[in-house]
Amino acid sequence: MLFELDSSYSPQGDQPQAIEKLIEGLESGDRFQTLLGVTGSGKTFTMANVISALQRPAIVISPNKTLVAQLYREFKTFFPKNKVELFISYYDYYMPESYIPSKDLFIEKEAQINETLERMRISALKSVLTRNDTVVLASVSAIYASGDPRDFASMNIHLERGETVNRRELALKLAGIQYNRSEDISAGGVFHVKGEIFEVFPPYEDHGIRLYFFDDEIERIVSFDPINRKTIEELDMVTIYPAKEFVTTQEKILGAMRNIEEELEERVKHLEREGKYLESQRLRQRTTYDMEMLSSVGYCSGIENYSRFFDGRHPGEKPYTLLDYFDKEKFITFIDESHIGVPQLGAMYRGDYSRKKNLVDYGFRLPAAFDNRPLRFEEFLKTVGQII
Repeated sequence: MLFELDSSYSPQGDQPQAIEKLIEGLESGDRFQTLLGVTGSGKTFTMANVISALQRPAIVISPNKTLVAQLYREFKTFFPKNKVELFISYYDYYMPESYIPSKDLFIEKEAQINETLERMRISALKSVLTRNDTVVLASVSAIYASGDPRDFASMNIHLERGETVNRRELALKLAGIQYNRSEDISAGGVFHVKGEIFEVFPPYEDHGIRLYFFDDEIERIVSFDPINRKTIEELDMVTIYPAKEFVTTQEKILGAMRNIEEELEERVKHLEREGKYLESQRLRQRTTYDMEMLSSVGYCSGIENYSRFFDGRHPGEKPYTLLDYFDKEKFITFIDESHIGVPQLGAMYRGDYSRKKNLVDYGFRLPAAFDNRPLRFEEFLKTVGQII
C-alpha cells in the first residue's frame, strides 16, 4: 500500500521550500540533512509530506515518551490508511539490577510491564517486516537490544483454508512462539481450543482469528471481535507472528546453553586466578541456577543477559534492535529535537556499561551481559541510512 497523506492543510510559509530541499537531498543521496524550526512551525507536517512524496518507510526518534506520544497522534491523523506504530519502553516501572561495592549491596531487577505498550512494540516489529507503508514513532528504545529479526520473521505460522493441520502440533507451535493457552481470549498473545474450534488472538491485532476444523482440515478462517465474539470477516489465509519480541528455537537454546557453560568455566578460572573465590562461587551458583531454569522451562530471570548466545553473536558484536527490522537502503531516519536526541543516543551505551561492569567484576553476571546493551553511536550510524 502507498502512503496517503490525509490533511486539509497545504504547506505554508517556508514549508514548501523545506519539503522540496529535503526531498531533493534524499533523492540525490545526501546522508545527513537538518530541518530547522521553532516549536509550532509544522515540522511534523513537513516530515509527513517528505514521507508521502518519496513513498519510503520511516522512523522518527524523539528524546522522551511525551514527545513520542504527541508525534504518534499527529502521524496517525496524517496517515489514517497506513501503519503508524509506537515503539517505546514497555515498562511502567523499571529498576535494573546493580551492585554497589562500597555497601556490598546487590539490587535485584524490579520491573512492571505495560501489556498495551508491549503489544504495540510487537505490532511495530511485524509492520516493519511486512509493510512498506510504515512509520514508527520511537524513543531511544529503538537502539536497545531486541530479538533477532530473522527469528521473528521465520517463526511465523501460515494457515490456509482447506489445509490439513494437526491441531495438537498447531498448539505446540503457538506455544513455541510465546502464545499462552487460556480460557480468556480477550487479551492478546493467547489461544483457546474448544472442540473443533481454534481461536488465536495475536497481540499486534485488534481482532482474533478463529479456525473451524473438520477433523484436521481447516474448513473456515474468520476474524472476530474478542469482546462480543462476533465474526468480522471471512479469510482465505492468515499468518500468525510471534507474541513476544524475543523468540528462538529449541536448537538455539541447547546451543546457547553449551556456550554459556563454556564461558562460565573460563570466567570462574579467571576469577580464581585473581583470588576472587567468593565471586567465582557466586557466579557459578547463579549461572547454574539459570541453566537449570532454561533447561526445564526455556526461560530464566535475566535471560536478556545471555542474548549474545541465543543470537549467535561474537563478544562485542552489536545487538539486534528495531532498526535491523528495516531495509537500510529504503527507510528514512528522523531525529526529533536532535540537540537533545543525538547526545542522548551517544550516552546510553556508556551508562549501561558502567552499571554492568560492577555486576561482571563481582561475579553476579558473565561478561556476556555487556553484550545485552544499547548501540554505540557509531553503530547506530552504520545501522541506519539517510538521516534528517
